[in-house]
Amino acid sequence: MSEDTNEIDASKAPLLDHLIELRTRLLRCVLAFVACFILAFTQADKVFGFLVQPLVSAYGPGTVGKLIYTKLYEAFFVEIKVAAFAGLCLAFPIIANQLWAFVAPGLYRREKRAFLPFIIATPVLFTLGASLAYYGVMPAAFRFFLGFQATANVNGISQEALPAMGEYLDLVMNLILGFGVAFLLPVLLMLLERAGIVTRLQLKAGRRYAIVAAFAVSAVLTPPDIWSQFALAIPLILLYELSIIGIWITEKRRASAAETSVSAE
Repeated sequence: MSEDTNEIDASKAPLLDHLIELRTRLLRCVLAFVACFILAFTQADKVFGFLVQPLVSAYGPGTVGKLIYTKLYEAFFVEIKVAAFAGLCLAFPIIANQLWAFVAPGLYRREKRAFLPFIIATPVLFTLGASLAYYGVMPAAFRFFLGFQATANVNGISQEALPAMGEYLDLVMNLILGFGVAFLLPVLLMLLERAGIVTRLQLKAGRRYAIVAAFAVSAVLTPPDIWSQFALAIPLILLYELSIIGIWITEKRRASAAETSVSAE
């Protein structure tokens, strides 16, 4: 019996014990989120101030923008949403650690090593996507939309942008989450390849469909301006190509490991 098998056998436990452990870890995840939510709620105005900076940048220096709310309770619920969003981001490392601690005992040692790069790459790629949305896409898109303001001297009636707090926050969170999740494409494709669902040759053959899909996804996730759509579609296409290269490298490594194993026998 192999060492990996012995390791799995040693971690076996009755179903009830697994359910108790799952309940305990889920409870820890909830407590971590609640604690982070409370912390974030005390700083909600600062977090919202950070999220509103792309709009401030779009207005330009010397121009004071304005966010309005038309319902008495809207500003309060905006702070609740901001605290929930920030609290989830703060609690994510703890939640991920608890989920991994529950799943890891059921994996072989080589499977744990295989999953480690994906675990590391996930937050890195998500952060890259969210940063692109925050620092690149949103200021340019907001600047484009604010360009439609007009004074009464032009057409006899003034057009002034007065975005609502709740709508602005929803747009910003959708963009950050959309770009962050979209940038996880390499992780998804490489996991699908490792599971035997897709192959590198299939991904190469489907390249043209992937390009169409990238623009379709960007059209759904971004505001209706060309810059935002290209800002997401182009990185998605590049990430698709990087996924194919990454799969090719892992195939080489698996083939080399198999040859070494055969020669050792």
